[in-house]
Amino acid sequence: MSKEITIYSKSNCPYCVRAKMLLESKGVTYTEINVQDHPEEKENMIRRSNGGKTFPQIVIEDLHIGGCDELYELDKFKKLDTILGLNSKKVEREHHKLVIIGSGPAGYTAAIYAGRANLKPVLFTGNEKGGQLTTTTDIENFPGFPEGINGVDLMLSMEKQAKKFETKIIFGEITKIDLSKRPFTIYVGKKVHTSDSVIVATGATARYLGIPSEREYKGRGVSACATCDGFFFKGKDVAIVGGGDTAMEEASYLTNLCNKVYLIHRRETFKASQAMQDRVKNNPKIEIIYNSTVEEILGDKVEVNQLKLRSTVNEATSTIDIAGLFVAIGHTPNTSFLDGQLSLDGNGYLLVNDNTSKTNIPGVFSCGDVIDSNYRQAITAAGSGCKAAMDAEHWLEKNR
Repeated sequence: MSKEITIYSKSNCPYCVRAKMLLESKGVTYTEINVQDHPEEKENMIRRSNGGKTFPQIVIEDLHIGGCDELYELDKFKKLDTILGLNSKKVEREHHKLVIIGSGPAGYTAAIYAGRANLKPVLFTGNEKGGQLTTTTDIENFPGFPEGINGVDLMLSMEKQAKKFETKIIFGEITKIDLSKRPFTIYVGKKVHTSDSVIVATGATARYLGIPSEREYKGRGVSACATCDGFFFKGKDVAIVGGGDTAMEEASYLTNLCNKVYLIHRRETFKASQAMQDRVKNNPKIEIIYNSTVEEILGDKVEVNQLKLRSTVNEATSTIDIAGLFVAIGHTPNTSFLDGQLSLDGNGYLLVNDNTSKTNIPGVFSCGDVIDSNYRQAITAAGSGCKAAMDAEHWLEKNR
């Protein structure tokens, strides 16, 4: 008998999409309640999720699972199938010429080029289908879109184009990969795939501050996605931590919803582009707090109400009253699943040879933000995806 599954969601929420894709990959049905369209369900969602103020919130029967991260963690440790009442399936095997791991602009561009070269690529999306751009509201600097384009729309267009050239797209996260012998072996849940060549385009994941109170209030006022969770803080004061383009963009976005936005940065200068800095500095609803770090997140155990800040100049502390904190302090490259089989630089990014996409293992290529700690732009990721596909095509032709 199938379990009753309820997902509380909102429109344009990439984490809601990811949660639904995982459940759909299990072959289960669920009831989705869009709280944005049905605001009367907001208090019910908060009650059933023990105070949760982030999207999505997932309840199976009367068991509150949490959000998207918690759902994936249960699946990672092989507990989700048990909760869903699913029986284990036998292991299946499948072979491919080329496997692409990752579905951001690098992965999709690699798929488009590889598909046009008749390589019949298979692309595994990972648990964040579309990559970081799915948490971006408006992209104004991607060539060909003079009026700008929504990040989700851009990724959907790339996915559609990849499918046009016969890319097989599979929703799933690589749990293990063996690059020690040929063909390479890729494990995705209960299924085993082998491949003659691999392109790693796994991107990077948002970092958190790493302080105890952050974990305590995660989902109850602390978030890494303003697009997803700004909804809960309409008319309230919030803060965002960071100094790059993402922090600037999210601060600007939040001013459409919130009363006031504090932008907290540990330095006197920003890494963000000048255009983004100008937009923030000219917005009367944004107050910039320079040379400060978040010492502690304060609240009443249910929701956030204050931040304790520490000056990086004189160590003095101060507090500000806020209802929510958004974290935008950079990213960590997604390489842990490789288990040290490919060479990394000092910051954990994959190393490629010279001006190519070739890694230290012949037949394995890499592209996008997982190799780029400098530019980290959608257009540079797409360009490196093109290089990876062409390198893979040439290598397969030479070694067929």
